[in-house]
Amino acid sequence: MFIKVAMLVAFFAVMVGIGIYCRKSATDVSGFVLGGRSVGPWLTAFAYGTSYFSAVVFVGYAGQFGWKYGIAATWAGIGNAFLGSLLAWVVLGRRTRVMTQHLDSATMPEFFGKRFGSEGLKVAASAIVFVFMIPYTASLYNGLSRLFAMAFPKLDYSVCVIVMAVLTGVYVIAGGYMATAINDFIQGIIMLVGIAAVIAAVLNSQGGFLAALDRLGRVVDESVSATPGVFASFFGPDPVNLLGVVVLTSLGTWGLPQMVQKFYAIKSEQSIKTGTVVSTAFALVVAGGCYFLGGFGRLFSDQIDIAANGFDSVVPTMLSGLSDVLIAVVIVLVLSASMSTLSSLVLTSSSTLTLDMIRGHIVKDMKEKQQLLVMRVLIVVFIVISAVLAIIQYKSSVTFIAQLMGVSWGAMAGAFLAPFLYGLYWKRTTKAACWVSFLFCSLFMVANIFWKAAFPTLLQSPINAGAFCMLAGLVIVPVVSLLSPKPDKALVDNAFSCYEEKVLVSKSRALGEQK
Repeated sequence: MFIKVAMLVAFFAVMVGIGIYCRKSATDVSGFVLGGRSVGPWLTAFAYGTSYFSAVVFVGYAGQFGWKYGIAATWAGIGNAFLGSLLAWVVLGRRTRVMTQHLDSATMPEFFGKRFGSEGLKVAASAIVFVFMIPYTASLYNGLSRLFAMAFPKLDYSVCVIVMAVLTGVYVIAGGYMATAINDFIQGIIMLVGIAAVIAAVLNSQGGFLAALDRLGRVVDESVSATPGVFASFFGPDPVNLLGVVVLTSLGTWGLPQMVQKFYAIKSEQSIKTGTVVSTAFALVVAGGCYFLGGFGRLFSDQIDIAANGFDSVVPTMLSGLSDVLIAVVIVLVLSASMSTLSSLVLTSSSTLTLDMIRGHIVKDMKEKQQLLVMRVLIVVFIVISAVLAIIQYKSSVTFIAQLMGVSWGAMAGAFLAPFLYGLYWKRTTKAACWVSFLFCSLFMVANIFWKAAFPTLLQSPINAGAFCMLAGLVIVPVVSLLSPKPDKALVDNAFSCYEEKVLVSKSRALGEQK
């Protein structure tokens, strides 16, 4: 117990200390929301990765998909690394940084408003973020409940939620984006080391990797598949639904505001190149490691009652036999994953609501100091609401909250992915196409909550429904754009003129023309 408490106290002290240290960089809106657009590659890459992966992945998704698909669940982690990180940085990184600075937009809704010349789009995007971000934020606490019950059996879960919420709020309110980015870097290192140590310990408890894989190959579950060795196979028992998991958890990052806004703060061209490599490697280790670990969950089936305790019990059961030191590492690891994502979400939510909905609409002439104050107040509001929702869900039989958490990722990513991507690359993208994407994906995912039975079997799963929305948006936006009137030429030319600006570079970057 002393080891666990000592590591937690040290962890929390560092987080708060960094928040206080970064106060000087959060004195204006640009500094508070974007770190002054001067964040280096390593901080940006780790901020991207730690915002991507939370306790939901480590405890929830790793346990659920590892149980369902066996070792093939690792494909989700590989997809997260190469589709959700590498390709996202290559396709979105530079163009996002250049156009958002040119349009002077600090949030994704503000980008839609200025890129397409529509205040309505900006407000609608803000509303989608506001509605779906809170349940997503509340979901971050879910994975903590079982791990803390295992590590601290006499500690009330509400205390854990409140402490995590308060300390996250302190460093985000004090230091803004820069404090979040530095803490994300430290938390990311903890996640890398923790994942590696936990995987090694769990496999060692099963006789090593080859012995564990051999035992997994002998597991048979007739309700899933009668094929021998299917849980140790390359594609697992259900490759179609596994593909849906890969698409949702990987392609989704392209349209999530808290992920895309990391590109707004990139410092330089070199930062993009370095950040691409670092974030990909981070995702490969963390996400790949989580799903790989979860793939061995069925080796502990004699200790797990899925019907009674759900998939969230898989990973905590796998870890329950570890030493006190490793359990302490796991607790700090999961806290790191959850607090880093929580800080990113509440900063995104508060800045979006302040800059895109309150400023200019509710308060017409809003001074910069007022904006900073409102954002800090809203951070408190969002953290309190998410903590209350998490405690209510834990202590009651309310399941609606959990359902809404499941669709929030699909709704936001589905609504924003295609309009944002085409808006960066294609001049013909229209305001009408954005509206159709917003409405279709939001309503589709809400309908998936209330009228699930009316959907085709494949789309009754929120995972598959979210993946469908993302892919559908990639078709809807170009089709509607071609069928609707062309956008204003002057507006489009102004937006894309940033890509034509001339810059001077050294010969280490470009050879130049021969004279």
